[in-house]
Amino acid sequence: MRSLSALSLILPLARESPARYDSGMLSCLMYRDCPKTGRSRYYRVELCYNLFEEVSVLREWGLKGGRGASRIDIFGSLRSASEAADKARNRTLKRGYSRAA
Repeated sequence: MRSLSALSLILPLARESPARYDSGMLSCLMYRDCPKTGRSRYYRVELCYNLFEEVSVLREWGLKGGRGASRIDIFGSLRSASEAADKARNRTLKRGYSRAA
């Protein structure tokens, strides 16, 4: 199975649908059923440009339908932000989360 990086996903978007790319966002949403509570947990990783031409990696997690937590990390380049987003996504997938369709 071939793993795609966030950078390899965002570049084709820029060529195929400029309107979608102009929003400056790329998001990956994952879910996992929590046996303790019987509710689903979610984890979302999003790449977006901020007002200062830096790239932000937003990570949100929590119980579906509940109040979650979030963290924003700022990077100077798309490549370093993409690598950080890929790392977070791969770590989450290893913990049993699956990508939302």
